[in-house]
Amino acid sequence: MKHGPLPLIMAVVAALLGVAPASAGPEDDRLKVVNHFKSKYPDIRMETYVLGALAFDADARLQYDSVMQFPPFVAELERGERLWRAPLKSGKTYADCLPNGGRMIAGNYPMFDESRGRVVTLEDLVNDCRAANGEAPYEYADPATMGVLTAYARTLSDGMRMNIRVEGPAALQAYEDGKKTFYARVGQLNFSCGHCHVDNAGNRLRSELLSPVIGQSAHWPVFRGGDNLVTLQGRYVECFRLMRHVPDKPGSIRFNNLEYFHSYLSNGLELKASVFRK
Repeated sequence: MKHGPLPLIMAVVAALLGVAPASAGPEDDRLKVVNHFKSKYPDIRMETYVLGALAFDADARLQYDSVMQFPPFVAELERGERLWRAPLKSGKTYADCLPNGGRMIAGNYPMFDESRGRVVTLEDLVNDCRAANGEAPYEYADPATMGVLTAYARTLSDGMRMNIRVEGPAALQAYEDGKKTFYARVGQLNFSCGHCHVDNAGNRLRSELLSPVIGQSAHWPVFRGGDNLVTLQGRYVECFRLMRHVPDKPGSIRFNNLEYFHSYLSNGLELKASVFRK
């Protein structure tokens, strides 16, 4: 009797025993996306993708390098630094209640918090600190408070490599929910995040180059056209509206899970927060 290939035999045995084959995990997802970009753009180094769409445009990269020598948003970062250093009602500062004094931690977030049963972001960490020290929470997407504060706080982790962990069934469920949101086609235009930032990354949508999903979460927030601060979840809102789909509010379970999945895909890349974009 001639036997089939070993994988086929194993699949038949698993089916007879009622055992489902293992599904792809987070690292499989990440490597699939990485290999997609390596195959499509073999001349672009992985670390270059933290520049977003600039990875595809040498002239725009030169303009970016020139602007970043004297960033037009320095005053906004200084406002964030003043908030960071200002004593809270307890007399403590954010550095007193964030892990490692807030330095070299941003690459660990979003993080799944087992005690809460949900994903927490760096913004959640800031509001936890505020609550523990007698302060009212900041609005998640307020550029004048949470925005500039976390813009500065993330610069304290520049150079850290993204290190998002998905450990345990509940964390995996949150990750898979974020993955579902990323790849689901929605809105009147029937687009998905993946349609633009995986399938068509490097192509033009009207006059704009579409940025690659790899490295996206490593460089937010950005300052557009000068000092207009845009956070990552603020960008989610903009993207959903462009697809003519009603967005969630920043800080929602859905958007936090999306950021969890989205950020995992950039694992291993260096953070460079608060950068210029046109």
